[in-house]
Order: sequence, then structure tokens, then C-alpha cells
Amino acid sequence: MGIKIIGLDLDGTTLGSNGRLPELNKIAIERAIAAGINVVIATGRVISAVPEDIMNIEGLRYIISSNGAHVRDLKLGHDVYSSFINPVVIERVVSLAKENNLYLEAFHDGQAYIDAELYYDIDVNGSVHRRREYVLKTRNPLDDIFEFMLENSAEIENINIFFDDMDKLEEIRKIVSVYDNANVTSSVLNNIEIGGIGSSKSMALVELMKILSIEKSELMCCGDAANDIPMLQLAGVGVAMENAWDIVKEHADYVTDTNINGGVGKAILKFCFDEEA
Repeated sequence: MGIKIIGLDLDGTTLGSNGRLPELNKIAIERAIAAGINVVIATGRVISAVPEDIMNIEGLRYIISSNGAHVRDLKLGHDVYSSFINPVVIERVVSLAKENNLYLEAFHDGQAYIDAELYYDIDVNGSVHRRREYVLKTRNPLDDIFEFMLENSAEIENINIFFDDMDKLEEIRKIVSVYDNANVTSSVLNNIEIGGIGSSKSMALVELMKILSIEKSELMCCGDAANDIPMLQLAGVGVAMENAWDIVKEHADYVTDTNINGGVGKAILKFCFDEEA
């Protein structure tokens, strides 16, 4: 297939349900890198929340974080692309959240900040959509997240809004989806994620491929959720996980095995080495 670059989502895709990297995925990724293929992590996670299993992959160079807000070159030690949310959008989201008693997370300077009330609720009661341990390890609770967002409005990477009421989610989605200068998506069923107009995994991949002089036809991407759809559409080979949302599978060229069963590794072996695992 002539694959020269691979974009990989993390949660629900490259990582297993326990947040660890399955051995088959590790072997296939490192084999691809050794063969000269650029393997790029493309995650909604903030850069500081990328797990050690991923950071320890031999030869890994590029990480797209915060849903495309940054492209980090690990070899150079800095970002080669960044896109922040327009400060006007930050002000509108803060006003909307205050009016509707919404719980927020905000990504800034490589760290994830969370409304303290939501943080402590997850600590006590857990979460249906995210692992409790992951939230407690990667989030910094703030008593006034709104003030923090306004004070840092020029460099907010991504905003997550979480809902218990799915009808409320759809109501808010209709409002924020028409914001100018914003990119709206979701990575779990009960959230809305807002990034800058230049922030998406696909846009970040386009910018990186310009740097590397790689064509879209030479790109393979793997994902499982709505925020992965644009990069699957961009890719010459778009791969959905067996555990992916149905709408993601509709936009894929191929459906691989589940994240638990090393579906990413199997896809890499199939499309990069013409092998079956």
C-alpha cells in the first residue's frame, strides 16, 4: 500500500481497556518505525497524560496532543505546530457554562485542569465513561476553573464539557457547534470537546505531512470515536476498531479487531507488511 505515516488514536484504539499498550501493538509499531514508517500518536489527551508505555516506544518521534492543538517532535523537544482556541470562544464557553451549571476541563501548557467538584465526585463515585485512576492521575482540580480559563484565554488548547443528561448534551452541542473559530467534537459518549479552528487530528496530520513531504495516499489512521473521523477520512487507509462507534465504522475503509485484541497491531501488519497476525 506504500504506507509512510500512521496516525494512531490512543484510548479505545492503541491502548487496551486497562490503559496499557498490548504487546502485539508494541511489536508492530516498533517494527513499522524500524522500517522507516513515521508512527504518530494522535490523541485527545494532553501531552502530560500520554502514558509511559507510549513514551517508551523505541524510535517514536511525533505526538499530536489535545485533539490536534499541538504536534510535538520528541527528538527536537518542542512543538512544530500549535493551534489555540480563540479567546472570544473561551469567553462564550465560560458564560454558557455558568448559565447552565456545566462541568469543564481545560487544557493549558501541556496540563489538564478540571472543575474541583467534578474531580472529587469522580474520586468518590467513579465514572461510567472514564477510568477513575486515569482522571485522578492526569487532572489538576481547580476551585474556579472559569477564572483560570479567562486568565489564560490566549493559550487554551482544548475544552471538555461533561454531561450526565444526554438531552442537555445535545442542547449544548447545538449551541457550540455554530461558534465561529471553533472545532467541536467528542471522544466519549457523554462529552463535548471544543478546540481551535485549526485543532483537529486531521489538521495536525496535514501540517506534519507537509513538513515530512508525505502524501495523503501514504497515510494510514486508526481510531474508534467521533474525533477520529476526520483523520480516517483524510487517510489513504482509514481503519476503525471493532469496538468503534458505528458512525466511525461507516467512515472507515477497513474494520480491524478490538483494542483489547491488538487490532492496531493487526492493521499495521496487514497494510504495511502484507501479513496476518
